[in-house]
Amino acid sequence: MLEFDIAIVGGGLAGSRAAVEIARSDPRLKVALVSKVHPIRSHSVAAQGGIAAALQNVDPNDDWLTHAFDTVKGADYLADQDAVAVLTQQAPQVIIDLEHMGVLFSRLPDGRIAQRPFGGHTNRRTCYAADKTGHAILHELVSRLFQYKVPLFDEWYVLKLIVEEGEAKGLVIYHIPTGRLEVLRAKAILFATGGYGRVFNTTSNDYASTGDGLCLAAMAGIPLQDMEFVQFHPTGLYPVGVLISEAVRGEGAYLVNGEGERFMARYAPSRMELAPRDITSRAIATEIREGRGVNSRYVFLDLRHLGKEKIMERVPFAHDEALRHLGIDVVYEPMPVRPTVHYSMGGIPTTIDCQVLVAHDQPLTGFFAAGECACVSVHGANRLGSNSLLECVVFGARAGATLARYVQERSLPAVDEQRYRAEAERLLQKLIDQPGSERIATLRADFQDTLTDHCSIFRDEALLSEGLAQVQRLKARYQNIRLDDRGKLYNTEIVEALELRSLIEVGEIIVASALQRRESRGAHSRSDYPERNDADYLKHTLAYHTAEGVHIEYRPVDLSLQQKDPERFTPQARKY
Repeated sequence: MLEFDIAIVGGGLAGSRAAVEIARSDPRLKVALVSKVHPIRSHSVAAQGGIAAALQNVDPNDDWLTHAFDTVKGADYLADQDAVAVLTQQAPQVIIDLEHMGVLFSRLPDGRIAQRPFGGHTNRRTCYAADKTGHAILHELVSRLFQYKVPLFDEWYVLKLIVEEGEAKGLVIYHIPTGRLEVLRAKAILFATGGYGRVFNTTSNDYASTGDGLCLAAMAGIPLQDMEFVQFHPTGLYPVGVLISEAVRGEGAYLVNGEGERFMARYAPSRMELAPRDITSRAIATEIREGRGVNSRYVFLDLRHLGKEKIMERVPFAHDEALRHLGIDVVYEPMPVRPTVHYSMGGIPTTIDCQVLVAHDQPLTGFFAAGECACVSVHGANRLGSNSLLECVVFGARAGATLARYVQERSLPAVDEQRYRAEAERLLQKLIDQPGSERIATLRADFQDTLTDHCSIFRDEALLSEGLAQVQRLKARYQNIRLDDRGKLYNTEIVEALELRSLIEVGEIIVASALQRRESRGAHSRSDYPERNDADYLKHTLAYHTAEGVHIEYRPVDLSLQQKDPERFTPQARKY
């Protein structure tokens, strides 16, 4: 049995930042970082636009409280205000810390870190490294993992989170290249496993974003919070779905419909293309639905007026993506875009110190979560662009510091290695042996189409109810899948089958949560309940996986900043 003080699952920004903080805090601690891909292949590396902080390098009038208000308003008042305060107060220091590590931020002429405007932010506060910010930060953090000699278990898939008697005790992990199984016990476990964009058929997320950590937590009896809030990024490159960063609009690009009109004047006249993502995505979808799209399928993102020099200096990756995928040179032609699934506001509920909460807000001993898989909740019903990298770094560091203290007085838990090893062997052998007729790729496509058709930008009772029924039928079909590869060495079909299990469990919770929230708030837009309903739904959804289906409960939203500044932080109509 493998034994560590701390096991971190996920090698993206949150997981890597936590590991670095633990190594800095107490180099004596034994830390393992487990990931189904190499950390450099984590989806964090694809983040483009930037990371928000009230540094005041460009706008001297900015401050953390304004950043906090923008975040709470952008969240349609569902964000927990104590967590938002932590996020925004610590933001400037974490940027300076990243700079001292060696992250190559873009600069102002005088050498200070540059900052650009971003949707929903009042001030120019988004720090960036051209349009490859996640790449710049993650590579620096991973180099620190090597410097601190953190053991990396890359290409290990977590089969089970071991939870017994209210305590997280360990993991069962599967080595993809060799088929080897190991049981790992630890004094504390941190999940930093990212999002679940692959639940849908068109997404900016990479192929590894299958919600595995969320599924493992749900199957261990832990609720998932606010899973109905799925962010559609307004500008996915049509038809491939890859992301065209908000940085492009931050630098001044226009959204134009099929009639040549900058249509955002109809939806957010004060912010135009820099309205929050939920508003901009609905605006694009509405233009297309009402016949003002281009070829009834998309709108244009037009950069031509920016000029070649600015495009190649500020957003070179967006230029390369359009050229590589569609053969379009954005210096001379507009690019086709439409909304694409991008981010999960919901996740595993945690305290501001990243400890996971179970029923009645009780912390689960030994279990922590940070990053996109967690719901602390700083994004509420809608995340502002450039706050996600910030969340990963702020709460990744916070989780690391918390864990380094937490394990000092703890002993390694008792784990029945043989029991969990035998269970895992049976699970894998069953997948290999079962003589089913369902092909994984076909079932996965059917499931992704179901979620996309029934739980997309616009929703209603009939759509969601039918979607939930279809999900349950697809869940039954999963029991009849067939693998062609019967071997143990690098059997990618086993991984695909396990990831499909994750997608189905997470997708069912998304649809069930959306069905029960009978209002429109942030990214959750109900045509049959078009208004926000604070009286009944200013609260977080808690969804539990059970044998009988998804069980829904609710918990209150923290409104602590309202006491500090009631004029701004009291929930009010959200207009831009």
